[in-house]
Order: sequence, then C-alpha cells, then structure tokens
Amino acid sequence: QVQLVESGGGLVQPGGSLRLSCAASGRTLSRYSMAWFRQAPGKEREYVASIRWSGDRGDYAHSVKGRFTISRDNAKNTVYLQMNSLKPEDTAVYYCAAGENGGPLAGLYRYWGQGTQVTVSS
Repeated sequence: QVQLVESGGGLVQPGGSLRLSCAASGRTLSRYSMAWFRQAPGKEREYVASIRWSGDRGDYAHSVKGRFTISRDNAKNTVYLQMNSLKPEDTAVYYCAAGENGGPLAGLYRYWGQGTQVTVSS
C-alpha cells in the first residue's frame, strides 16, 4: 500500500510560479511511474504530467508543456511539479498518482493523494 500526500498549493497571481510536492509513505516509489492530474470545478479530471520510475523523462499535456516540469527524488520518496508562467485556467485541485505503468490515463494509476488546491488569480 502507498499513501500519497500533496503539498505546495496556494493562491498565486497570473505569471507566477508554484512548486507542488508529493510525499509517499508505506512503500518506496522507486519502481512506480508517477503522475500529476488536475480537476477544475465542473470539469473532468485531466492529465497534467507523468514520469517513469527511472526519472529520465517527463511527459506532459499540451496545455502545460514548456511551463511545467515534473521530477522525482526516489531517495526522498517524493515527486515534484514545478509550475511556471501560471494562467487562470491552471486553477484546479492537483492530484498525485502512482502506478506500475505510466501514461496519460487515470485508470493506469492505483494510488492517489487527496489533492492540493492551486488558484491562479489577480
């Protein structure tokens, strides 16, 4: 069993930056693919980014590519999402997820955190 806890959300102005963290406990993350998803009010949960267990490459949704960076520190059992040039449309609850096989589909991930709110507003 893996427990995931997100942190780092908050209120930021358009153009600003935030760094989300996802800390795991219960089992090492080193063999799992990790991902971030987000869900805005009234919308479906959508894929943001994912990274393989090796951490050698991140994959991104088109809407965040070039602005967001996913990374992981297996020694700290933590995954990060650096978000730059934030836009109001990035406002959502951001969820961390872990699964044996990575990819953009939520069904691929077995473990989920409770989410952290990100609000981009002036």
